[in-house]
Amino acid sequence: MQIPNQTVVAVADGEKLNMFRNSGDEREIKLVALDDVDIEAAAAGSASVGRTSSANPDGGQSEEAGFAVGIAEMLNRRVLNGNVKSLVVIAAPRTLGELRKQYHKNLEAALIGEIPKDLTGHTLQDIEKALVALNG
Repeated sequence: MQIPNQTVVAVADGEKLNMFRNSGDEREIKLVALDDVDIEAAAAGSASVGRTSSANPDGGQSEEAGFAVGIAEMLNRRVLNGNVKSLVVIAAPRTLGELRKQYHKNLEAALIGEIPKDLTGHTLQDIEKALVALNG
C-alpha cells in the first residue's frame, strides 16, 4: 500500500487527536504536524454512543466513544469538503472500532489504511515507522 504525498494521517485514542500530512512521497514518508483540531464529543446520551447504566458503569468509556464520534464527524466533513483526498487512521483499537461505525462512504473511499495501535504518546519517528510498516 502506498501513502502518497498530501495524505492526512489521524492519530487518535479516546482522549487525544493528532493530525499530520505526508509532505514526502511513497518512498520516503515525512510527516508534518497540522494545527490542533477542536473535537466536539458527541452527547453522552446519543444513540450512537450508548448510555451509562448499572449494566455499563464505565462513564469514561462512554466519553471515549463520544470523542471518537466527534473525530469521525470532523474527518467526514473534511473528506466531503474536498480537504482530505487520502487518509490513514492510526487509533487505539477501541477508538478505531467506534470510528469505523461513523465513517461516511466517501471517507471509506478516501481511506487507504488503518493501524489499530495507540501511538498518540509516541514520537513522530515512531508514527512514520508504523506507516512504513503499513507500506510493507
